[in-house]
Amino acid sequence: MRKKVVKSEPTVIKINIKEAEKPNKIKIVTIKKLSDYQTDLQKNRSNIIEILMNSNATPIRCRGGVGYACCFCAEQFPDPADLKKHTIESHDEKTKLNFMKGKDIRKFYAKLDITNLKCIICHSSIDTLEKLIDHLKIVHKKTMFTDIKNQVVPFKFDSERLACFICMNVYHKFKTLLEHMNIHYRNFICEVCDAGFVTRANLTQHAESHILGSFKCDHCPKIFDTARKKRSHEKCVHTHSDTLNKCGYCSEKFKDYRKKERHLIEVHGINNNLKCQACEKTFTNQREHTIHMKRLHLMDRRHNCTECNMTFFSSSDLKSHFVKHTGLRKFECEVCHKAYGRKKTLREHMRIHADDRRFKCEYCGQAFVQRCSWRGHMRAKHGEQV
Repeated sequence: MRKKVVKSEPTVIKINIKEAEKPNKIKIVTIKKLSDYQTDLQKNRSNIIEILMNSNATPIRCRGGVGYACCFCAEQFPDPADLKKHTIESHDEKTKLNFMKGKDIRKFYAKLDITNLKCIICHSSIDTLEKLIDHLKIVHKKTMFTDIKNQVVPFKFDSERLACFICMNVYHKFKTLLEHMNIHYRNFICEVCDAGFVTRANLTQHAESHILGSFKCDHCPKIFDTARKKRSHEKCVHTHSDTLNKCGYCSEKFKDYRKKERHLIEVHGINNNLKCQACEKTFTNQREHTIHMKRLHLMDRRHNCTECNMTFFSSSDLKSHFVKHTGLRKFECEVCHKAYGRKKTLREHMRIHADDRRFKCEYCGQAFVQRCSWRGHMRAKHGEQV
């Protein structure tokens, strides 16, 4: 009969608010003894080395400017499969034995690609990291510790989408997926809000969000209610603004992310188009994709008309609609002096004078100035619902 694996309970962290009223002074009381915690860290390090030595699991240092970064050298690969191949072919057992040497495991945790996971001793295919640990311990008699809080976080890259293989949530950035994994690996729990975290360091950083006060930016007059918001502002706006949007290929710096994306496409031929999961439409940047999802698929309508029951996605949409209620027509055609309530409607009207017949029937070749005329033609003459 298989022996039941006993796993440790999460460590609950208590935050003493009274002791933390001064900025950056957060007193944390840990229920578990520090000596036990240090022992857990040593066991985690031992487990990680055994996993790397006896499987094809690939460690990921981070997601850099070019791609997924190797833990043993400076190479980066846009495709995780290429990183796996590189690690297996370029780095030997001696190199893997030094994995995480000199790293503070209290802050650092192993990020492992377990796509197509196999035991290299017996070549068995294994589905999860937990099953691999049990397999190495029971079948191959390796020293594997199963009574600890696991600080090894697994990822699978077996589809086009970047998804959590545990709950199948989809993400567009590896960083966002990393933050999500705290939900599944609740090693350290905040007593205030019950949020869980992989490492104690992550929870300590999170604890600052519960300490409210007045934190003034060191570079401008802005004031924030938490020290964490202050530091984030200073990093994004003042101290690291020129490195946040740095090209990973040529190190050129940009003021905003959209300029960097345009540079990647035009100069390096890197096109990271985002595909909508609902309608398969593609977008060149995250902002356009987010707006599309909220407007069309999530039906985000937070702007309400005060004159009727209609709701709108943006304030500009509401402003455009409100013309119906005011009757104001301030956009006048210079040719025929017709007036319109919206500038967009005037632009569409001007195509009549320019004889701009951009809507063409693919069956008979007849062209139309307005889309509504083309739709009417397609329905009446060709039976097409467009």
